[in-house]
Amino acid sequence: RPAPPSPLPLARYKPPATETNPALEDPTPDYMNLLGMVFSMCGLMLKLKWCAWIAVYCSFISFANSRSSEDTKQMMSSFMLSISAVVMSYLQNPQPMSPPW
Repeated sequence: RPAPPSPLPLARYKPPATETNPALEDPTPDYMNLLGMVFSMCGLMLKLKWCAWIAVYCSFISFANSRSSEDTKQMMSSFMLSISAVVMSYLQNPQPMSPPW
């Protein structure tokens, strides 16, 4: 048995524009990108492998939470910096990573 017709017309959902309401924008990718850069620098300068791995993790989170319209150059540079931090830390000391505690 078909449902009775609705007295009100159906309206498609349109997400609110982030330009009019900046509170709707998610800052997670930006924070993770910044954290990835900081941990990459710590991994490169201090030769801490766990910092370099955390930088890779932050870069993946930033990439996963970003929108397709965002600038990808900064995200890719952060990702490449974190990968280079891991590679350089293992090239300088090929021993397995020891826990930081």
